[in-house]
Amino acid sequence: MPTTPPPLQPGDQVAIVCPARKASHEELAAAVATLESWNLRVVLGTSTNVAHHQFGGDDEVRRQDFQQQLDNPEIRAILCARGGYGTTRIIDGIDFSRFAQEPKWIAGFSDITTLNCHLLRRGHQSIHGVMPLLFHLEGGSDSLESLRRALFGEEISYAAPAHPLNQFGTATGELVGGNLSILQTLTGTQSDVPTAGRILFLEDIDEYLYAIDRMLVHLDRTGKLAGLAGLVVGHFTNPQDNTVPYGQSPGEIINHYATHYNFPVAHGFPVGHEPTNQALIVGRPARLVVDAQGTQLSYV
Repeated sequence: MPTTPPPLQPGDQVAIVCPARKASHEELAAAVATLESWNLRVVLGTSTNVAHHQFGGDDEVRRQDFQQQLDNPEIRAILCARGGYGTTRIIDGIDFSRFAQEPKWIAGFSDITTLNCHLLRRGHQSIHGVMPLLFHLEGGSDSLESLRRALFGEEISYAAPAHPLNQFGTATGELVGGNLSILQTLTGTQSDVPTAGRILFLEDIDEYLYAIDRMLVHLDRTGKLAGLAGLVVGHFTNPQDNTVPYGQSPGEIINHYATHYNFPVAHGFPVGHEPTNQALIVGRPARLVVDAQGTQLSYV
């Protein structure tokens, strides 16, 4: 089983960094206050409050900052300020050897799926959850609380209502997944992770419907779906369409491929680019139950 970093303790020091898109100190001020209310001490990395076009500094600034926080034994967790794009540009230049000796929590989602998968490939759990720039979205208090509980090692479990596209069943396996477009981008790289015997969760934002189908075709052709224990479908926010409609919703597109297999499928799960973005621990064994009453996901 992938290693579990130790839970945070009151007084621990945590860092906020920008491995992808830029974020200013002003934009992060409310999140810093929230983390301090959790009795944590916050360090703002050198990739915050700087900009290189869209990025939080150029590739070397972002890589060095992440490496510094990764190697600093006083930093007990690294929170990625936001997603966007850029983590894949620096991931191969980061040395995880010292981290492997003393793992710490790394948290984020969207573009940070790169880190979630890269860590799992190396045998470490991480958190797919709300990021500091999004801490205070209206309606997101439960998501923020789920992140706190994950960081501090408290029990978490989730439920989702019944959905007409659900496939019933029960599955156990380590959680893997995140942003669909990033998962496709990682295929064949040093951040690619096996999915066989695992519970895969998916989410995305602003993607064209045909592109969602194309990415599902790719996952299916590369064997990522065939051996799944289960599939969890999160938010597919603001899907785009062409002048001639594609004719299927994101859920229907996913269902087209999922029905080829016998694993349970849970649609409408609260994870992704919405205020309801519950923290999931990537790499942790979980139990997925999908029945007529809805979906339950808990850790085992």
